[in-house]
Amino acid sequence: MKTSGEIEAAICDGMRHFQQEYMGRGPKDIHAFLITDLVVIRLQGVLTAAEQQLVQSQPTERGRGLLKQVRMQLIETARPVLESMILEVAGVKVVSLHHDISTTTGEEIVVFTLAESPLVREKKRG
Repeated sequence: MKTSGEIEAAICDGMRHFQQEYMGRGPKDIHAFLITDLVVIRLQGVLTAAEQQLVQSQPTERGRGLLKQVRMQLIETARPVLESMILEVAGVKVVSLHHDISTTTGEEIVVFTLAESPLVREKKRG
């Protein structure tokens, strides 16, 4: 049985690997938070140079909309891979996935709702 910190670290590693494989580069910073039956992942610095150009070269709403559509489609296409990673790391099945990205800050949020809270062991106090 893992601690919540070990689960969060393994999810960060899995998400970083996913970003590198599917998006072509990893985030500058990543944090995962296990909150009862939720996994919240915050990725910073995820926009590629091409995505930044798309957002800047189009009218604001058009570029923003295109980027969000592409990112959501990529997440939905890779959903089985992400759900499998969460199941392997946390030992609990994913019920739903929520995603958004800021075209201004380059921050991306991914939230997984789990079927139940993962079993975790208490961290040893030294």
